Amino acid sequence: MLYGRRKLLTAMPPWQGGGEMILNVTFEKTEFQDPPHRFEAGTPDISGAIGLGTAIDFIEALGRDSILEHEEALTGYGVDRLSRIPGLQLLGAGQRRLGILSFDLEGVHPHDLAQVLDQHHVAVRAGHHCAQPLLESLGHPATTRASLGVYNDERDIDRLAEAIETAREMFRR
Repeated sequence: MLYGRRKLLTAMPPWQGGGEMILNVTFEKTEFQDPPHRFEAGTPDISGAIGLGTAIDFIEALGRDSILEHEEALTGYGVDRLSRIPGLQLLGAGQRRLGILSFDLEGVHPHDLAQVLDQHHVAVRAGHHCAQPLLESLGHPATTRASLGVYNDERDIDRLAEAIETAREMFRR
């Protein structure tokens, strides 16, 4: 979702052209609809609005406190489980690590690790994660990152750890 103050939105020109956003057109000038319509060129994103509503319903049905409790427990389990893997370094995350496990496996490039994990049906991200200055200050040009959510459980963490162990053995020199 995007929110903007009406005064600012009224002063802004549209970023894209299309039907339903124009009030009147002549050779001399174009008059645009008032916000938000001036920014809705073409067919509205109906499926996006329905998807957003469904996502909000899902979160509300689970309850935010319940989601937080689950993700805290799962993150703790993940930190404990991955910390036992030799050569794996979890990047620090302050006092409230939640839902993200960024790590580096000694001797294995994050992209190579991600490829091996993918072959074991474990989805992760590898790279600088739009945080290059932070990673460089921590001495890591890139990391592998597992993201956790309400749809994950301890079995997913165990599968991640087992796949990392397999990769570790593959790349052992």
